[in-house]
Amino acid sequence: MIQQIGGNSVASFALALSKRFHYAWMVVAVTALTVLISMGVRSAPGVFLVSLERDTGWARADIAFAVSIGLLILGIAGPVSGALIDRYGPRNLMLIGLFIVSVSMVLSYFITQEWHLVLLWGVLSGIGTGIIGSVLGPTVANRWFVARRSFVVGMFGAAASAGQLIFVPLLMSFVLTVGWRVSSVALGLVALVCTVPVFLLMRNDPGDVGLRPYGASPVYPPAVAPQSGRAGMGVMRQAVRSSEFWLLSATFFVCGATSNGLIGTHLIAHAADHGIGQGLAAGAVALMGMMNFVGTLTSGWLTDKYDPRKLLCIYYGLRGLSLFLLPFVSGPWGLSLFAILFGLDYIATVPPTTALVADNFGRRNVGVVYGWVFCAHQVGAASAAWLGGVARDTLGDYLLAFLVAGTIAVAAGLLSLRIGRTPQSLIPESVVA
Repeated sequence: MIQQIGGNSVASFALALSKRFHYAWMVVAVTALTVLISMGVRSAPGVFLVSLERDTGWARADIAFAVSIGLLILGIAGPVSGALIDRYGPRNLMLIGLFIVSVSMVLSYFITQEWHLVLLWGVLSGIGTGIIGSVLGPTVANRWFVARRSFVVGMFGAAASAGQLIFVPLLMSFVLTVGWRVSSVALGLVALVCTVPVFLLMRNDPGDVGLRPYGASPVYPPAVAPQSGRAGMGVMRQAVRSSEFWLLSATFFVCGATSNGLIGTHLIAHAADHGIGQGLAAGAVALMGMMNFVGTLTSGWLTDKYDPRKLLCIYYGLRGLSLFLLPFVSGPWGLSLFAILFGLDYIATVPPTTALVADNFGRRNVGVVYGWVFCAHQVGAASAAWLGGVARDTLGDYLLAFLVAGTIAVAAGLLSLRIGRTPQSLIPESVVA
């Protein structure tokens, strides 16, 4: 009964609001806030790493292993969360994801053993951020928008960049003032507070508030039912037989390894090894987020005009060059220069990669196929997060890790040129029938 009254109240509010602007923009605001906070949580391990290492005395490789588990589970959760969102709606999954994230961060205050770290930073945080990860934004955009869908997807990418820009220096300030344990509790409470606007304002579909999608004509057809799990698996059985799927997965594996995995986890720790203060290093990461904001929006614009394969070759080549230079950065100015170069293509690879998925496998199969390509991205991220810590503990620095990362980035750029753009026939016979 309470839910019905609340739904009626929101519907009335949405109809009244639609006289000035469409309620879809309110949904965008709530979703962007959720994505922003999710990115803040995903950035936290890189901020906390040095302080946690000093507090507990644990090996950096062991801490990085817990982070890698979280990155891996985030990737696996992508395809699963897409199916759950189709079945239960974005609103319910956002509430569940934020609650899990909140629990994982608040309970981090009580960490005393390494398996606690694996459970909280690895399993729970990975599940929570995976639920509200890469699939949420495109799903909301396609449900609520006919016009400006790509623009809205770009806004969600910008929200992820803003999360890095806002939370990294803020969390570092907290860590240096009150410690990483209290900082993790504060982050968990922020995630919990975010459930309030999601519960009150978020709705699954325009029909829930008596509206059509933004930009839809009066005769806009009803939403097409999502593919069944069997149909999705039929699509993937065909996709894995294509060399394009494996080339896209391999290049995106490298993207995850060189971005979220190595740099996202170890950059601040690398700076600390060279005597750069954690506050200055966090500022460089925030600068990277700012450049990421610019690079992602520009990449989306370029992808509409130029061959995405050539763009990927350029992006990965520039990334490799910046990684070759990073081991020799020993001061704040050099770190800032790296942040600018690397930040411009941190997630600029996403628009051309999704465009190539659509070109090869069809736009209606993007969710299914890209979900598994993104899983490869997170496998790469998890591998690099852990192996970067192993290299640091074994060799005393990150030199080998950065040189290997630069090499595979250049290789990924060359592989990108081999990706075809010929549409594949992926509609299983059961769907045709």
